[in-house]
Amino acid sequence: MSYVAPLKDMLFVMNELAGLSAVNALPGCEDATPETVEAVLEENAKFTSEVIAPLNWAGDQAPSYWKEGSVFTTKGFKEAFKMYGEAGWQGVQHPTDFGGQGLPKLVATPCIEMLNSANLSFALCPLLTDGAIEALLTAGSDAQKAIYLENLITGKWTGTMNLTEPQAGSDLAMVRTRAVPQGDGTYKVFGTKIFITYGEHDMAENIVHLVLARTPDAPEGVKGISLFIVPKFMVNADGTLGARNDAHCVSIEHKLGIKASPTAVLQFGDNGGAIGTLVGEENRGLEYMFIMMNAARFAVGMQGVAVAERAYQKAVSYAKDRVQSRDLAGSAGPVTIIHHPDVRRMLMSMRAQTEGARALAYVAAAASDAAHHHADEATRKANQACYEYLVPIVKGWSTEMSLDVTSTGVQVHGGMGFIEETGAAQHYRDAKILTIYEGTTAIQANDLVGRKTARDGGATAKALIAQVRKTEAELAAVQSADLAAIQRQLAAGSQALEDVVTYVAANFKADIKGVFSGSVPYLKLAGIVLGGWQMARAALIAQQKLQAGDGDAKFYQAKIATARFFADHILSAASGIRTSIVEGSAGVMAIPEDQF
Repeated sequence: MSYVAPLKDMLFVMNELAGLSAVNALPGCEDATPETVEAVLEENAKFTSEVIAPLNWAGDQAPSYWKEGSVFTTKGFKEAFKMYGEAGWQGVQHPTDFGGQGLPKLVATPCIEMLNSANLSFALCPLLTDGAIEALLTAGSDAQKAIYLENLITGKWTGTMNLTEPQAGSDLAMVRTRAVPQGDGTYKVFGTKIFITYGEHDMAENIVHLVLARTPDAPEGVKGISLFIVPKFMVNADGTLGARNDAHCVSIEHKLGIKASPTAVLQFGDNGGAIGTLVGEENRGLEYMFIMMNAARFAVGMQGVAVAERAYQKAVSYAKDRVQSRDLAGSAGPVTIIHHPDVRRMLMSMRAQTEGARALAYVAAAASDAAHHHADEATRKANQACYEYLVPIVKGWSTEMSLDVTSTGVQVHGGMGFIEETGAAQHYRDAKILTIYEGTTAIQANDLVGRKTARDGGATAKALIAQVRKTEAELAAVQSADLAAIQRQLAAGSQALEDVVTYVAANFKADIKGVFSGSVPYLKLAGIVLGGWQMARAALIAQQKLQAGDGDAKFYQAKIATARFFADHILSAASGIRTSIVEGSAGVMAIPEDQF
């Protein structure tokens, strides 16, 4: 089936929950008018559905392949990527000074979602390029910006992120790639990098590798890591491409999912040394790379939302078409399976979780825009703290959610879901990597516990909870059975989250293993409660719209029903998760290692 972008829900979330009008009022965001934004999203929806989505199945069946050092992408990818760059989609959120559109992150976020819903494997190339652009905008020299940024933003070149090595996965302190200064401002880079997404391909003229490496006198550990630009082709002074650099792809991985995305093993320096230039200062590479990683982590969270949306659409289409068994109420003959209560429950679960994760991510994007553009310094700082708190939740919860939703999508299809020809299984296989790359769910949860909660004593988390409580009061003031039910579950959820935040802040130093044994459940709880908060806000607004006779009544009724389902079936789990964190740490470490 084809992909149809959920524009109505996207625009509702942007306007009513994320506050597009407030973002539009920020300095530098004046072009993001409602009319412009709607036009941008409509064009993006058309492009992704007509050009990118048809390549998704083809990429799974005929993936990228390696031959004699070169990688050849799925038929149609190269042409589609050229169209993507020429249409300006790589530059939606990047500065106009370097060829971008200069629109807010809130506007770029649904574009990211649509691209990933259309084709997760294809979207990974722009995703990594976005990260490279962000790193160079922040830490690159003027000369580096002049050479690389416009070429990256226009899609002429692409970017990669080179962290992982055979002996150094998530533990970057073990990075051993070497960078030897040559005395002329350049370095020769030697080493092996693995799991490099789009580390080699045929879709662009040049590939700009951002590589973590150590200089000869660097201290051990993460404090001794520097960041280098190592292009596939050297760049001449006039901007033209020169000789091939000593950076080569020696193989690509064979994977469970995202098969059309080439995951390369790159060898640097086998023929005398790959030429690189330092980004920023020596020994600050991890700091700069985190700019890329945070951009990528948010984008991977959007991948979770995107693949969940695609799986939901496919499941709904199948459920409306597949005829099987009589209706329990006594139909004359077999009915389409969407009539059966448990199928309806599964579809509502898929829908509610996807909408909740989308709303939370878009709200986070708006906070990022305020953090960068608001005129008041205190407001910028508060929004930056909010955004940083939400990033591991958007990444971790949304991707774990996508596994649940895509698995349920296979279940809706029944036995046909286990058959590759239906396409349901592809979304399930593709989704699995999302909980792993750019930091596993546990790494996101550790970040949420240590940097985002314990460090400020839970202040940022409790500020968000205070906002949740305001929504609870607004719900209680409306005479509605649905909103009353949502309010009850949201109040229980916010209390559970507050209990956990207090527990984490109070016990972080005294019982660190106990606290971290509940880190992933804490991340899940935060996602459920804060996603449920956004669904509750949506229900409130939908109720107001219905009372005012404003707009599409069926859309608003469905929004309230979906929020009610989220509260009853997903948010209701909050108190149990709270118990597992606050009271359940003993069982995690209880059995000795030799008993496993």
